[in-house]
Amino acid sequence: MRNRRKRPVIKTHKKLSDMIADKKAGESSSLQTKSGSSVVGESNDEQQQVKVGELSPSLHINVDRIKKRLGNPTDLIIREFEFELEQKVTATLIFLEEMNDTQLLSEFILDPLMKLTSDKQSSPVPVEHALHYIKQNALALGRVLDVETEEEMLEALLAGLSVLLVEGNTKGLKMGTNGGKMRNIEEPTSEVVIRGPKEAFTESMKTNISLIRRKVRSPDLRIEKFVVGDITRTDLAIVYMDNIVNPLIVQEIKERIEQVKTDGLLETGQLEEFIQDETVTVFPQLMSTERPDVVIGNILEGRVGIIVNGTPFSLIAPTQFIQFFQSSEDYYMRYDISTFLRLLRFSVFIISLIAPSIYIALTTFHQAMIPTTLLFGIAAQREGVPFPAIAEAMVMEITFEILREAGIRMPRAVGVAVSIVGALVLGQAAVQAGLVSPAMVIVVGITAVASFAIPSFAVATSARLLRFPLMIISSVFGFYGLTLALIVIVAHLTSLRSFGIPYLSPFAPIQTQDLKDSLFRFPVSHLFKRPEKLAKKNPTRTLPYQVKKKREEETTR
Repeated sequence: MRNRRKRPVIKTHKKLSDMIADKKAGESSSLQTKSGSSVVGESNDEQQQVKVGELSPSLHINVDRIKKRLGNPTDLIIREFEFELEQKVTATLIFLEEMNDTQLLSEFILDPLMKLTSDKQSSPVPVEHALHYIKQNALALGRVLDVETEEEMLEALLAGLSVLLVEGNTKGLKMGTNGGKMRNIEEPTSEVVIRGPKEAFTESMKTNISLIRRKVRSPDLRIEKFVVGDITRTDLAIVYMDNIVNPLIVQEIKERIEQVKTDGLLETGQLEEFIQDETVTVFPQLMSTERPDVVIGNILEGRVGIIVNGTPFSLIAPTQFIQFFQSSEDYYMRYDISTFLRLLRFSVFIISLIAPSIYIALTTFHQAMIPTTLLFGIAAQREGVPFPAIAEAMVMEITFEILREAGIRMPRAVGVAVSIVGALVLGQAAVQAGLVSPAMVIVVGITAVASFAIPSFAVATSARLLRFPLMIISSVFGFYGLTLALIVIVAHLTSLRSFGIPYLSPFAPIQTQDLKDSLFRFPVSHLFKRPEKLAKKNPTRTLPYQVKKKREEETTR
């Protein structure tokens, strides 16, 4: 009886084990079918060996996968060759032609590997140890890392790296052979200076980081990289001095970058909209620059630079309003000249913002404030003009904005000439036709020229946008409306924050030490402190007063 009961139990156990094995095999095959990892024409044994997302020991399976994922592009180069270890081994080098340095690939990868022979090896190397041996003994490259999954291989290829696969190995090697055509380092086009470095960032993030490292030879320089964009997979990096910056600012910037969820990131302007504090404002909350010395000067004060691959413009955070009226050459000239230029730039911003509004308010409501002789002259000019002052100003301002935009979009050879000639011809024709008065042409011309004297294009654009509502308010309420509007603008500026730092500091709130490098620039011997709210770890920049004291002691002797 026991034997009879035992036999069916054994038979049942065998059947259950077979069923479990068949079920597992069926699940694995269904997973392979759903993931698209199997290739048409493969044998059943090869399909069972390949797991989802992992590399296959068979070269042609991996190659077919990559071709299928990338759509079999024409610039995908697949170079198959052989080399000798314990026995002859087949390998494949995969790379995108336009993103790699072909000379580097030939001299440091293909040539050393194809010359490998068993005579050069102290002991025979088996096929399963081929990658380790190649990595340690054959490749004369600085950046060689392992690749274990199909996604890692795709990411490496799309990042401009090359991938080496060896028959019989379930891993590969990704190698830093980036190359291709890139723009050379040139002079800045948007931030022209008379005195200072003549080099600008390029579209290559690696080149931009190297420009910073060449000038900052400190072990405390930190560069942390991120990837943003589900489709574009754009590389970006933050740069800061670890011994100076406030750690809370760095942490806040990291968190905001990591929270960016978008399909693509092509320029720093897009990133700025994602990470800025306030979206309903016309004022920029991050500073944009294409000059390496500007980024370095700011990270030495405790700020953070943000570099995005594919654009020559980098961001600086946090930012204060007064920074937009400072130029890099302010620190390369005498303090008195720098102070004069900063005051001039700030005055120019005020002119660009409210000059047409003041003219409209004076000629519409407050004629008594105009000197009598000038008032008679303006009245005589406006005698044949059929439109009110606000209509004149609007027509001239809009016309000049059209000419400005046309000059930017037209070919560079004729753009400047068209904008200048167009402004002169249209202004003169409008005056002769009696549509506008000569005084209005002068006011609009001064306003337009003043907007070009502001170092920051972003702040100049803010003034252009605010100019139109201020003109309308002045035409309705006069100086009273203009004064109230300016109070609202200042209150709005006071409420803004840039990564927790007050936008109007060091004026609101007042920080006495930081006022030495704001509208006025004190001599270098007095600038021995970094901004108070930025440099928490190391607030002292230098101690020049000790040198001065020592010199005084030597002279008294």
